Amino acid sequence: MRELDLRSGNPVWLADAPARPACRRLRRDLATDVLVVGMGISGAMAAEALTGAGHQVAMIDRRGPMLGSTPATTALIQFEIDTPLTTLTRMIGREKAVRAWRRARLAVGNLRDHIQTLGLACHMQPRQTLYLAGNALTGSALRAEAEARAAAGLPARYLTASELQAGFGMARAGAILSTGNLALDPLRLTNGLLRAARQRGARFFAPERMIAAASHRGQVDVALESGRTISAKHVVLATGYELPDMAPKDRHRIISTWAIATRPQPRSALWPGEALIWEASDPYLYLRTTRDGRVICGGEDADFTNEERRDALTGEKTRRISEKLAKLLPDIDATPEFRWAGSFGDTTTGLPLIGPLPGTPRIFSLMGYGGNGITFSRIGAELIGAALAGGEDADADIFAH
Repeated sequence: MRELDLRSGNPVWLADAPARPACRRLRRDLATDVLVVGMGISGAMAAEALTGAGHQVAMIDRRGPMLGSTPATTALIQFEIDTPLTTLTRMIGREKAVRAWRRARLAVGNLRDHIQTLGLACHMQPRQTLYLAGNALTGSALRAEAEARAAAGLPARYLTASELQAGFGMARAGAILSTGNLALDPLRLTNGLLRAARQRGARFFAPERMIAAASHRGQVDVALESGRTISAKHVVLATGYELPDMAPKDRHRIISTWAIATRPQPRSALWPGEALIWEASDPYLYLRTTRDGRVICGGEDADFTNEERRDALTGEKTRRISEKLAKLLPDIDATPEFRWAGSFGDTTTGLPLIGPLPGTPRIFSLMGYGGNGITFSRIGAELIGAALAGGEDADADIFAH
């Protein structure tokens, strides 16, 4: 498995992070129904869903809970996929593109309802989303995107430049306004999901590093660096952007991204409804608020080369992000109090790769989450849950490796 330093700097979520669930080293070989490799947001969602379905679950992580890329997320929980619906339609056809977008919307709603059912205290708030005109979509193309979404039954209203200025005080050529999205604290969400899984019997082992996995006789034997072995009926690889050697690389690449968080702002300086905001641009700017009135703003994405190069660019990239934020919202004090860099996975379509690895039906992998990591993590948990229940999710074909 390629090991990466997945983030650097000081993500804002770590300033008020919950206590991480306790873990221990594995003292002897272990047998379990499901082994989840990775204890970030994707692994936590999978473990909570599978324990809720009655599976015996063990989890391992080479660092420990919530110590990988999860703290670097800006946690804009939205159904809007990075690839516009009109673009995705040209890539994979209208039927599949519409199903992918509708499934993302369903996943956000399911996640909201599940958080409420479990009573997780993760500062969840409903949010509208503004998708601003940019260098990728503007004018008639942005209007056509809004019409395509509305025709697919998705909430989407095109705003002219004057409507955007009057309603939100932003000077752009237009925007798409949608509803039904969320803002939350990703570390508190992950912590809550892990604790719910533990209450149902999930066992946590860290630091433990997987070095090999082999399927035979109806099970998967996972060899650990410590010399121990875990035998499982199924394995879920939720390793984020550290791809296992057995995973295909031809449809996946690593991207670097950067983000800032400001000081708490007066509520009067924030935009109406504190909608999630992102641009129809490449690279795009994205922003949201926190519970205490900070503005989180990220962007300036670039192809990942190595950690040293990514981190060397942090000063320049976060300065640009701060300047763009100040230009878009002049009433905001855009001075960063927190700056960080992270890495995430991307695919040719912008859709994640979820399901059994080719040739290894008992080993599932969650890859390529792009800018919709938490939304796609929910979809991943649902698809894997259906597979382990002996069925197949109706949308599994869209996300298959």
